[in-house]
Amino acid sequence: MFKDFFNLNSPEFWNIIEKFLINLVFLFLLIRAVYYRYSKKRNYVFSLFLMGILIFILGSMLPIVFNADMGKLGMAIGLFAIFTIIRFRTRNLSAKDMSYFFTVIAISAVNSFKWVNFPVLGIFILNIIIILSAYILEVLLARKTKKAKKEKYSTHPIIYENLEMLKSQHKEELLRNVAEITGIDVKKVRIRRVNYKEKFAVLDLYYND
Repeated sequence: MFKDFFNLNSPEFWNIIEKFLINLVFLFLLIRAVYYRYSKKRNYVFSLFLMGILIFILGSMLPIVFNADMGKLGMAIGLFAIFTIIRFRTRNLSAKDMSYFFTVIAISAVNSFKWVNFPVLGIFILNIIIILSAYILEVLLARKTKKAKKEKYSTHPIIYENLEMLKSQHKEELLRNVAEITGIDVKKVRIRRVNYKEKFAVLDLYYND
């Protein structure tokens, strides 16, 4: 068993090392360049990297320890068990974080497989598609969240007596006028109701805190 302990002249071993380095690059792009950039969850970065490394090693070693068919079956059972554990034992995970865990598992599993009769460039393209998909979705979500924050105003009602300013052509002047009266940086004004008999209106002012 220990006769060739220091002998690493095995094409199988160096093939796994090469694929491991490739997988590590793609994990870095997904976890550090995309996930951490938008989530800022440092603790999950550690978990995602470690899970990706372990899944890759398991996926690479199972076909060697067992025969090809048993290796695939073991991999399928192992992935199912991991999904189950993540789903039911980690209640603090959001749907988004869980999606990243599944994505890391999928990337590491795919990169650990034996690429027989499949171009290596094709594996690179598939990895890039997954990472680009995550990045594009993050960008779209960030824009939507930013837009929602901009549109989320505090409101305050006031009684306003200059009904002439309520006409549509005086919209900008109305904003400036109520801002001067209240001292609030008013973003928009909504007319709640108008009392023409007593000549006053109730306005809702929208402003940022």
